[in-house]
Amino acid sequence: MLPKSVKIVEVGPRDGLQNEQGMVPLAAKIALIEQLADAGCTVIETGSFVSPKWVPQMADSTAVFQQIKRQNNVRYTALTPNLRGLEAAIEAQADEVAIFGAASEAFSQKNINCSIAESLERFLPVIELAQKHQLPVRGYVSCVLGCPYEGHIAPEKVAQVSKQLIDMGCYEVSLGDTIGVGTPVKTQQMLNTVLNLIPENKLAVHFHDTYGQALANILIALQQGISVVDSAVSGLGGCPYAKGASGNVATEDLIYMLDGMNIKTGIDLTKLTHAGLNMMQSLGRRSNSKVALALNI
Repeated sequence: MLPKSVKIVEVGPRDGLQNEQGMVPLAAKIALIEQLADAGCTVIETGSFVSPKWVPQMADSTAVFQQIKRQNNVRYTALTPNLRGLEAAIEAQADEVAIFGAASEAFSQKNINCSIAESLERFLPVIELAQKHQLPVRGYVSCVLGCPYEGHIAPEKVAQVSKQLIDMGCYEVSLGDTIGVGTPVKTQQMLNTVLNLIPENKLAVHFHDTYGQALANILIALQQGISVVDSAVSGLGGCPYAKGASGNVATEDLIYMLDGMNIKTGIDLTKLTHAGLNMMQSLGRRSNSKVALALNI
């Protein structure tokens, strides 16, 4: 049974831009976020409060939050890996924060220099402080369908880490195919295992399109009753720890598919495509979205 509507979490301004080689101008980021909101995006990952030493592209997140013209019906979210990041997000008046774990020990070590168990322990004070400020906390789990260092990841591991994040206080967990190696059958197997522990209304999916499988995998998730999908306008993004990992699934391509299935998103495809093309012009390259290329706006 397919959902009648799907909530899109637009991750382009954060997950999409954080690995860009050249610095993205502050004005271009602000314009992108405002244009995404105008197109009907209601959840926009606006920035990340991490060390600028590790993620220089996100060093201006405070300025982004301060300077965007906010719309009342839009939730502007931020990634906050530690207490310092959370405090900065609170000061910047983020509407929601996110923490991130991994289903792979090797990836956890390479990405945040600690084990999965240690990473989850570090998040406890972050969740506690967020709850004191009545800020919703979302959890991300990386490498749910494969790891650049370990290869295959057991679905049981994904389920276990996801359940821990829910038990700690995350209202929702986004399952991330960080390097985009998943296929529909593997997606089905992983989701079957996770859904044994967590109801579908607490799950979201986050697929990268490295091998062109993202939309097929999303369809599997929709058929399982999952109705929250992360995507990035123009297919922006990648992963610095995963060689060859191309961007997230393009929001334009996802909206085209959902529109064609009569699944409501509230997002205007033409406006969305313009927002993506404006950002790609700023970056000096073509869009990764098939729809953007087909519409040839």
